[in-house]
Formats: sequence, structure tokens, C-alpha cells
Amino acid sequence: MRLTTKGRYAVTAMLDLAIHSTERPTPLADISHRQGISLSYLEQLFTRLRKQELVKSTRGPGGGYRLSRSANEISVVSVLTAIDEKMDPRRCSGEGDCQEGQECLTHVLWSDLSDQIYNFLSAISLGDLVNKRSVQETALRQDQISIQQTRHIGQPVGVEFAER
Repeated sequence: MRLTTKGRYAVTAMLDLAIHSTERPTPLADISHRQGISLSYLEQLFTRLRKQELVKSTRGPGGGYRLSRSANEISVVSVLTAIDEKMDPRRCSGEGDCQEGQECLTHVLWSDLSDQIYNFLSAISLGDLVNKRSVQETALRQDQISIQQTRHIGQPVGVEFAER
């Protein structure tokens, strides 16, 4: 089993959305800036997440995305399956035809591992992750960096900020 960039980015973006969920929708540009994920890539991911009803979108000025339900109700596995991330370490994808149409010697091992991965990721919600201290500290650091970078945009070169 190999988690792809698509899967990592989807979970990261959804966690960012859960952390920054407020009364107003969160623009994908904000997530892109904080997480260093291409805006066009996020648009592709969020199209799938919206179709699977994990997020709601609002168009126009002040638009963006919100979680469709509480972060505690959205499991990591639901995010991964929404974007068609394969979490199955079996060559046969569970069909049992891994070796010339028959189960291979290690089929049961990989099937058990696949079940463990699925169960593990099913048991973790975005809300669980939001509540982790290390996640909160990382989000705070990212927000501070994002604010500093935003303040630099539009400032003439060589101008120093009074806050420093």
C-alpha cells in the first residue's frame, strides 16, 4: 500500500478546512497558500470531494468551501475513498487472482493488512486530528507564516515592518 500525493493532499486540505472552518467559506487559494498545494490541483480534488458530499461550495465574492458536516463525522478513510485513493496493498485488489488466476501464497497476509489499514483510517476523524496538540501548533505556525507573507506582498522592497 502506498499513499499517493493525491491522498496526502486531500487529507491535508480537508484538515486545513476543518481547522479554519468559520462562519464564512474558506477559499481554496487560502488553503493553497498555507499548505503549498497548487490551486489547480486543489480544484480537482475538491470537485471530487464535493461530488461525494464531503464539502459544500459557495460561489462568488466571499465564496469557497465548508465541510458538509462536523469534522467529527468525516473519517480519513472517507476522504481517501472520495478521491479514489487505493489503500489496498494486494496486487489483485482482493479478487484472489494474484497468481495465475489463483490466490498467491501471501494473499491472506495482504488481505489482513488491507483490513487493518481500512479500520485504522476509518476510526480517525478530521475532528480527532484537529484536537491533536501537534496539529494545532503546526496550524498556528502556518497561519503566522501566511500572515507575514501576505503583509510582504504589496510592500516596497527594503521596507521593514514595525512588528519585527
